[in-house]
Amino acid sequence: MNIPPILEVGGILISSEIITECFCCDYEKCKGICCVEGDAGAPVTLDEIAAIEDCLDTVWPDLSASAQSVIDKQGVAYADRDGDMVTSIVRGRECVFARSLTPDPSPKGEGSQEPCWLCMLERAYRNGKTHFCKPISCSLYPIREKNFGNNLIGLNYHRWEVCRDAVEKGKALGLPVYKFLKEPLIRRFGEAWYEELCEVANLFDTQKD
Repeated sequence: MNIPPILEVGGILISSEIITECFCCDYEKCKGICCVEGDAGAPVTLDEIAAIEDCLDTVWPDLSASAQSVIDKQGVAYADRDGDMVTSIVRGRECVFARSLTPDPSPKGEGSQEPCWLCMLERAYRNGKTHFCKPISCSLYPIREKNFGNNLIGLNYHRWEVCRDAVEKGKALGLPVYKFLKEPLIRRFGEAWYEELCEVANLFDTQKD
C-alpha cells in the first residue's frame, strides 16, 4: 500500500492527495446526500456552537418538526462516541439543519422525487439573514482536519462513496481538491497560508513530473 507523501505548509501537515486528487461537488447528482449519510453529525467547535445558537431563531421556522424536537431535547450539538462535538442528528441520520425541499409525493403515489437536501444554516446565510454560514468541517469536505495537540494540525483527503460523482466531475474539470476548496481554506487558515499552499502545490507538481 502506497502512503501519499505528507507536506508541510505554514506549520500545518497536509496529505499530498489534497494536491493530486480532483474534486468538485455535483449537487444535481448527489442531491446533498452528505448532509444525511453517516452515523454522526458534522464536527463543530465551541465557537461554532455559539454562533449556531445565535442564529437559531432565524433558521428555526425552516427546520423540520423532527429536527426541532431533537434540538429541544439535546441542543444543536452533542458529543459523539469519540468525545468530539458534532451537530445533532435526526433518526440517527440527517443533520438537524438539513432539510429536504422536494415536494412530498401525492397520496396516489404520483410525483415522488428523490429528496434534495439543503443546509438551512447556509441558506439563511446566502439570503443575508445571518453572519454564520455553516461548520467549517462541512465547507472543507473532502478535507478532514485532525488536531494532534500542541498546535499541530493535519489535513487529510477523505474518500466517501456518496461523493463518487464529485470525484468524476473534478477529474473532468481537472480541478484539484485544494483549488475547489479555495474559499473555505482561506476562511479557515488565511489568504497568506493559501498562497503558500499554492506555491507548495506547484513545486510538488514540478518535482513529480
